[in-house]
Amino acid sequence: MACGFRRSIACQVRTGNWQKEAPAPRSHLTALSRVLDLPPENLIKSISAVPISRKEEIADFQLSMESLLENSDRSKPDIQVQATRLAEKLKCDTVVSEISTGQGTINFKINRELLTKTVLNQVIEDGSKYGLKSELFSGLPQKKIVVEFSSPNIAKKFHVGHLRSTIIGNFIANLKEALGHQVTRINYLGDWGMQFGLLGTGFQLFGYEEKLQSNPLQHLFEVYVQVNKEAADDKSVAKSAHEFFQQLELGDMQALGLWQKFRDLSVEEYIRIYKRIGVHFDEYSGESFYREKSQEVLKMLDSKGLLKKTIKGSAVVDLSGNGNPSAICTVMRSDGTSLYATRDLAAAIDRMDKYNFDTMIYVTDKGQKRHFQQVFQLLQIMGYDWAKRCQHVPFGVVQGMKTRRGDVTFLEDVLNEIQLRMLQNMASVKTTKELENPQETAEKVGLAALIIQDFRGLLLSDYQFSWDRVFQSRGDTGVFLQYTHARLHSLEETFGCGYLDDFNTAYLQEPQSVSILQHLLRFDEVLYRSSQDLQPRHIVSYLLTLSHLAAAAHKTLHIKSSPPEVAGARLHLFRAVRSVLANGMKLLGITPVTLTM
Repeated sequence: MACGFRRSIACQVRTGNWQKEAPAPRSHLTALSRVLDLPPENLIKSISAVPISRKEEIADFQLSMESLLENSDRSKPDIQVQATRLAEKLKCDTVVSEISTGQGTINFKINRELLTKTVLNQVIEDGSKYGLKSELFSGLPQKKIVVEFSSPNIAKKFHVGHLRSTIIGNFIANLKEALGHQVTRINYLGDWGMQFGLLGTGFQLFGYEEKLQSNPLQHLFEVYVQVNKEAADDKSVAKSAHEFFQQLELGDMQALGLWQKFRDLSVEEYIRIYKRIGVHFDEYSGESFYREKSQEVLKMLDSKGLLKKTIKGSAVVDLSGNGNPSAICTVMRSDGTSLYATRDLAAAIDRMDKYNFDTMIYVTDKGQKRHFQQVFQLLQIMGYDWAKRCQHVPFGVVQGMKTRRGDVTFLEDVLNEIQLRMLQNMASVKTTKELENPQETAEKVGLAALIIQDFRGLLLSDYQFSWDRVFQSRGDTGVFLQYTHARLHSLEETFGCGYLDDFNTAYLQEPQSVSILQHLLRFDEVLYRSSQDLQPRHIVSYLLTLSHLAAAAHKTLHIKSSPPEVAGARLHLFRAVRSVLANGMKLLGITPVTLTM
């Protein structure tokens, strides 16, 4: 893949006798000969599918001479000479119908009938695996991968601040699983720390059991806000909170019982919300799991002579080794209670023991970048070489995501708002069919809109959220993606019976058809790129372009008024588009809708 064409081209390039051309300087020839003596696998990644262009039809693949010669010192004119010389020695065959040169490239045009039949058959045959069986992924070792994401704080409503971690982590886990890796999804809950001292004290002062049972997270949120105000004005409240957390750390049964109730009710609520957004986890753990093991970490640091006590009684590790204040990591409070960093160290060690992972990925906001740098460095100096297998995927902040009701934005409020606005939009469109479950469809389309807006740019970038932009049905939006998928599905439902058994490639040679086929060729490259940098924007951009191509083709490549053999061929094309759209959307965490809106 792309459908084996790269391998065919690589084999031909490798066997070309072009390096024997006399005029080229011997040093150039030696370098090129060395590269081309490699097996085809080593050339494949230098051959890329050419992005579709609105200009006249261009080649399907190109070989980058710069990529081929990346280890040698070449000037641009020299690279152009080498491209011309190599192209002259290559011959067309049953796969390649034309060979030409571009700016430092050799271009290959695939036999049109072969291209059409191979691509469409491959899409249908591979189904959800299309693009993933590519030669770009050949020899990919199957790994054990842990992805920690979402990680909200229990006893608090699920804030939209955790939404990015949730959808990004879900995408990474989906992509890794699709590539055949063994993935463990962990939700590492913020279920320990001094805030539970405040919450425990607050509930004892202001809590009501009836409210806790009827609307747990809302009531705990109200209690938490109230106790924080009290603690700011009354030092005795702050002292009580500190004492409550100390009781938790010491294992006091009454304090632990109240904490456990908060945790159980919170997880129950979270699972319900995760179900709404189509996210699941293999393990719900939390900082509380490591309150005892964090003490073992402290003992280990102490035994290695790394632990230093400050004047105030807290324990720190100097990661610089020379007293640099910016490299000091605090690992224990003066009262002996654990900290976030200590518990993360204990969690990482425990996960290696439990899963023996090849890679562990943490998905959190970029504000925690320094924290994870310190955790990974601490693991290294503790003697854990596998620390280099740990990776932090940071992301930026979403600004302006507010509902009509106010500034404090909880995820469930956003989901309800999405559903309501989408229902209103759907009701205003005359072409919308009557749906069996309009609320469910509205939520799926709304979530797609949310995810596509979030994933269009670099994950590290902050972005300004816009409700108006989210719900546009035209342009580069999730609504447009869902609409395109639903419309193509409707085509199959309406005309597919009896048409999809076979097709004639001669009826798919119009420019619109060829552009779609050329774009389908690139899907594996897009997946490969996202697998390398874990950025979903490559897939988003690809799917939006595919949707625009399909929308343009749908206007001219008619089904209903065409002869059966023409209609059948076009249905094959549109079916392939819908299949690849669905595959890409599912990787992004979007559930495709299947009814015309």
